[in-house]
Amino acid sequence: MKEKFLLKEEKNLYKIENYFKIGGYNSLKKVLKLSSHNIIEEVKKSRLLGRGGAGFPTGKKWEFTAMQKDSPKYVIANADESEPGTFKDRILLERNPHLVIEGTIIAGYAIGAELGFIFIRGEYFDAYQILKQALEEAKKYNLLGENILESGFNFDIKIYQGAGTYMSGEETALLESMEGKRPCARSKPPYPAQFGFLGKPTLINNVETLANIPLILEKGGDWYSKIGVENSPGIKLFALSGNVKKPGVYELPLGITLRELIEKYGEGMEGGKFRCALPGGISSTLITDIDINLDYTSLKKAGSMLGSGAIIVFNERVDILDVCLNILEFFYEESCGFCVPCREGIKKAKLILENIIKEKGNWEDLEKLKKLNEVMFLASNCGLGQVALSTLVSAIDKFKDEFLKRIRK
Repeated sequence: MKEKFLLKEEKNLYKIENYFKIGGYNSLKKVLKLSSHNIIEEVKKSRLLGRGGAGFPTGKKWEFTAMQKDSPKYVIANADESEPGTFKDRILLERNPHLVIEGTIIAGYAIGAELGFIFIRGEYFDAYQILKQALEEAKKYNLLGENILESGFNFDIKIYQGAGTYMSGEETALLESMEGKRPCARSKPPYPAQFGFLGKPTLINNVETLANIPLILEKGGDWYSKIGVENSPGIKLFALSGNVKKPGVYELPLGITLRELIEKYGEGMEGGKFRCALPGGISSTLITDIDINLDYTSLKKAGSMLGSGAIIVFNERVDILDVCLNILEFFYEESCGFCVPCREGIKKAKLILENIIKEKGNWEDLEKLKKLNEVMFLASNCGLGQVALSTLVSAIDKFKDEFLKRIRK
């Protein structure tokens, strides 16, 4: 795909005058003349899946929120990307913030909201300043505030800076944080569309998801649905990192192979041959097939997941056990501690793996780790506990010899 839609290469695109030059806010002008139903139907036609990790159909989420009778309603753009290896949202906000703003306004109009928030990771200082300036520009041109473009529609956007916790990226923990509480995941149902911010219907979408909306409304849902592959349509921002020569964020159709991403865009492996990769950040499982298609369905069939598109690549010289320990240490620090399975499970797994690395473990330890993973998946309160051992268990399955070398005879 030669043309870039989300990460256009025009210079200084964060300035609203330059955004206007490439047709910026034309989709907003268009939808202000349409009904909520027509807008949502166009999004449903596109078959856009949420880009934050879960891959839930965006149109269905909008429809479910719009049908709620309670008010007021809210829209939240989730830019709290704390998953190691994920940095696409930061690049998007720094380069093309008005695209996200336009998508958020359209979402507000479609579901009947008058206030939106962009929840941004606290460490994204540059992105925050750029976004703040972009919102001020949008208000100057009557694209935010009261009676937007003389349409009678009122909508404003505020920025909420996260406090630097991994858990805030989970949508219900994000809501708790915004309400001044400890960022722990809520039990579902009810879902945010029913009981969200301050107990009111709330639409929460990743910023990349919302950035696709102006494009879909401009060119049509049918056009968008033909990009990519059958069960995973559209374009995706892939954050490529690890042992590659040219890490970065690449805008490509879903379904591209891992090999093409690494060799054509990442300019090949660095420091050794390809060994494995995490296709969805450290919450996913390891894959060893370099020719696998990077889309939601293919990776699910392979026992992994695309998640937010954080592709971490490892060469043959990497110590897989050290990688797994590093991931466990991260989750150990970031667990909110609310539920026992996660809090104690990660701690126990870390101790077992440390013993194996020190060559003090035994064969039964590998089975304990697998059983612990099953218990945590079934009993943890949220996704963190459910996936904390995913990389480790997949490493045991795919690289068992590496573990056996360290086990006491």
